[in-house]
Amino acid sequence: MTTQTTACILCSRNCGLTVEIENGKFTKIRGDDNHPVSKGYICQKAARLEHYQNHDDRLRQPLRRKADGSFEPASWDEALDDIAQRLLAIRAKHGGKAFATAGGGGQGNHLGGAYLGQLRAAMKSRFNYNSLGQEKTGDFWVNGRLFGRQTCHTTEDVEHADYVLFIGTNPFQAHGIPNARDTLKEIRKDPNRTMVVIDPRRTETAKYADLHLQVKPGMDAFLLSAILAIIVRDGLHDREFLAAHCTDFDQVEALLKTVPIADYAARADVPLANVETVARGFATARTACVRIDLGIQHTLHTTLNGYLEKLLYLITGNFGIQGGNNLHSTLIPVFSHTDERKPHITRSAHHRMFPIAGIMPPNILPDEILLAGEDRIRAVFVDSCNPLLTWPDTAAFEKAFASLELLVVVDVALTETARLAHYVLPAASQFEKWEFTGFNLEFPDNGFHLRHPLFPTFADTLPEPEIYTRLLEKMGVIPKAFPLLSRIARLEPKAGKHLGYVAALFATFARNQKLVPYAASVLYRTLGPVLPDGAAAVAPLLPLAIQFAEAEPEAVRRAGHAGNRLTLGANLFQAILEARSGLIFSRHRFEDVWRFVKHKDRRIHLAIPEMLKEWRALEGEEAPGADYPFILMAGERRSYNANQIYRNPAWRKVDPHGAMRMHPEDAAALGVTEGGKVACESALDTLEAVVELDDGMRRGTVSLPHGYGVRYRDSAPVGPELNRLTAATHCDPFSRTPYHKYVPVKLRKLETAA
Repeated sequence: MTTQTTACILCSRNCGLTVEIENGKFTKIRGDDNHPVSKGYICQKAARLEHYQNHDDRLRQPLRRKADGSFEPASWDEALDDIAQRLLAIRAKHGGKAFATAGGGGQGNHLGGAYLGQLRAAMKSRFNYNSLGQEKTGDFWVNGRLFGRQTCHTTEDVEHADYVLFIGTNPFQAHGIPNARDTLKEIRKDPNRTMVVIDPRRTETAKYADLHLQVKPGMDAFLLSAILAIIVRDGLHDREFLAAHCTDFDQVEALLKTVPIADYAARADVPLANVETVARGFATARTACVRIDLGIQHTLHTTLNGYLEKLLYLITGNFGIQGGNNLHSTLIPVFSHTDERKPHITRSAHHRMFPIAGIMPPNILPDEILLAGEDRIRAVFVDSCNPLLTWPDTAAFEKAFASLELLVVVDVALTETARLAHYVLPAASQFEKWEFTGFNLEFPDNGFHLRHPLFPTFADTLPEPEIYTRLLEKMGVIPKAFPLLSRIARLEPKAGKHLGYVAALFATFARNQKLVPYAASVLYRTLGPVLPDGAAAVAPLLPLAIQFAEAEPEAVRRAGHAGNRLTLGANLFQAILEARSGLIFSRHRFEDVWRFVKHKDRRIHLAIPEMLKEWRALEGEEAPGADYPFILMAGERRSYNANQIYRNPAWRKVDPHGAMRMHPEDAAALGVTEGGKVACESALDTLEAVVELDDGMRRGTVSLPHGYGVRYRDSAPVGPELNRLTAATHCDPFSRTPYHKYVPVKLRKLETAA
């Protein structure tokens, strides 16, 4: 038996873990007290990670689909040779517009994403579809307009705020904040702090709150408008902050003075007195912050909601302070900046949709395959992602993916998407390779955890860096060897901290700029072999650490890393390699926030014309129709559901069916009791669900969890396949973010109970 440190891979927090391993299995999992961010915290889901590492759906070797739809084994050379030739033929005949990637860097599996991006470069494609594109891109777009670039991302200092407003989020189950359950308990126990939850359900977090506003589904924009209008009406906005740091508040103020507050509160179905209480409490608190999540990012007015929640902390001056909302630095560039106003931005062929933060929205992908004519997408690489279960309109994805000339899936299991692939390439699990998470989103202290392998590679699987580097070599876009760089890397003394290698690398790129898009694989093949403990895959972290140290030298030094202008980044890289429990890589001051604002004037530009136009149109908006009397909130997070990496349903201690939560009075009206079954019909399809009574639900609202619908060991789908109900067209018209939390449905009782 051995004891190792690692991290959880089930949500963005990636809490540090101490694990005991015996005979290739996790035998005990607990929180890592030495982790600098989570500090020993763990939730119940992490304790079940053995169900991810060892299960019967693990892939053992590359698979090639035969004409009859079944699969046969193939060697790595056979598979990659054929894939390379087919990709080159598609590129030669149709160009980069014919290729797209889906996924890349799944939850806690981000290192491979850097290598997958090289394949788009090789195919001359910019079509990158991933799950951030159906969750966060509306938020990224608003950040770009407010702060100057879509890479500007806000975080919230919940731990130190006197007043915390949770909107459309349930941290008790969804986490998203440090040590969520402990933090919630600390706020509840402190009489000087206030917690408010805005959510259609009385969630576990709402039960901790001082006040719960049980908003009507889809009406968040009306409620937030009313809160903002009260703040301005009563003169509670921070005029000094606005004058010093913002532009165009006069346009926002003029609009807020026209908001019919009482009418909007009624539209949201929240008592006006409670709206007044929250507005005044938030605006007058010593410090206040807002934490939001998919509850307002997957519903009506997705992008506008993101704008309004940011105005809450901006017009009250709760920005750039301890206990407020802040921008932060980042070591790993998870997303980029794209401005749709620029004429050179690549748009999709059929929908003419633009990327946001370099990402295309997944719900347009079937149409871009099926309806774009000669400009259609013909080949897709799916990496660490299962679009058939996690992206809108499962039936459309089944049809679209079945029509492709080439579909390749890189994953650890024969997923529902992989069953349609021409080739399935088996990846090493997240605990069999070097890995990290790119979600280092904290301020003022920011942490990073490079995870070491815990197990040997399973069967004939490979880590993604090796898969993509081999494929690029077979496509002929990079040579199989770089003798000079490899020689310098081998011969450079350890005391050199790879500085001679870095100089030679930059000189190589200067001579041959065509290699720059493939820097990750160049580093992997040359510097990688000399890194300790087989850490070749993490070689691209060296230039990233150097780049970060050049941009933020004082923050790096405050975090305890020494070095001069030449050595600081290299020293940071070495520290990352050696820190088994992770480390703090930057320690900022709150005044640094203003350096992160990317507008040339270093001010926040409050007036966004597209958002002001949609905001003005709210008043004349008609209430949704009653053809479908219930609203389904699809994708609820619960105690024993997670992302799609858990396939064996035995991991769940409760809720084996993925039950539909429903208010008891709604169930009684349907004649359904606990454990009864209903047919849930949307405009797209119908599925069956088992009923769980929950008096915390709003009347007329039901919920189903995500993470179900898998076909474990060739079984029938276990639990609801949610995205058979969600239409790709049911989305925010601007960002194309799907309305997963606002799916109109009909319910009828079924006679056979579970």
